[in-house]
Amino acid sequence: MGVHPGFLRATLKAMHLTGAGSLLAPFTRGVGVVLTLHHVRPEQPRDFSPNRILSITPDFLDRVIGFLLEAGYDIVRLDDLATRIEQGAGERPFACFTFDDGYRDNRDHALPVFERYGLPMAIYVTPEFAEGRGELWWLALEEAVRRLDVVEAGIDGRPQRLPAGTLREKEAAFDAIYWSLRAGPEREARDEVARLCAKSGYDPSVLSSALCMGWDELRELACHPLVTLGAHTLGHWALRKLADDEARRQIVESVRLIQAETGQPCRHFSFPYGDAASAGEREFAFAREAGLRTAVTTQKSLIQPHHRDHLNRLPRVSLNGDFQSLDHLRVLLTGLPFALLDRASRWVPSRGRLNPAASAASTR
Repeated sequence: MGVHPGFLRATLKAMHLTGAGSLLAPFTRGVGVVLTLHHVRPEQPRDFSPNRILSITPDFLDRVIGFLLEAGYDIVRLDDLATRIEQGAGERPFACFTFDDGYRDNRDHALPVFERYGLPMAIYVTPEFAEGRGELWWLALEEAVRRLDVVEAGIDGRPQRLPAGTLREKEAAFDAIYWSLRAGPEREARDEVARLCAKSGYDPSVLSSALCMGWDELRELACHPLVTLGAHTLGHWALRKLADDEARRQIVESVRLIQAETGQPCRHFSFPYGDAASAGEREFAFAREAGLRTAVTTQKSLIQPHHRDHLNRLPRVSLNGDFQSLDHLRVLLTGLPFALLDRASRWVPSRGRLNPAASAASTR
């Protein structure tokens, strides 16, 4: 069972009010942070919006940048990230902003914020999204559940009939289906969502072109002096669930396509979902063999000195739509929550299934 967001919010608030994070920060802070983002857009989510954790507002992004600058952080481009890590602790910590998937709102609403400050950002591109044929199945699942009053789906290998007539029922149905699908083969998850979409009368094929930048837009963006493009596999696959040849191809071909389409080098990679069930030692080795300068996960931690030896598996910290608070960010940047989570994970054995509390927003 996962930890309720309200409990996490209260815990972060308590750390802030007691000053525990600040007290221990010299031991837990590390040398910098890589931030994970997805959507930046001004509109507020609808009542039923389980993927709202993937969205922050331009105003919150602006406040985060201002806070980091005031706190003495250097905002670095992705190309300089490895160098800063290899150099170790400096006089000033660093922060790097990274966006997964290649959403159009990154250009329309996030980039103007970075332009006002003259600071860099990085976007990890999924080529099949750019071509308008990708499967954003977590968003398609949300729309299917929104339209249905009863959801019939396979959960943990058993067919179940879930009520979805009220907001609370829809949220419970989405969570049950999503985490069950995440734990199994991804092709089966995508097929199950496609079936639910057909039953609800929704066509999910419109999502990629509606939400993601196409190649013409990305070619223009690749020439922007503040933007670095990286790769995010061909079709947003959990690589650990794929055979060797296909997992390797998803990395190598996504890099090749981005370079061919934009005319710019592609030296950086982001593992889709990025949790331990989606990327492990084999995948990290594939990224190293592909000659990539850096590869990032969604394993939650600040950058520590030992990461100079692990540039192909860097952790990140998610800017979560449910936690748009500078007080929360201030506590996270002390490193104390991640140190406590790491200590707790050593005492709690894994049961082989993803934990919603541990995976959270950044694993989409």
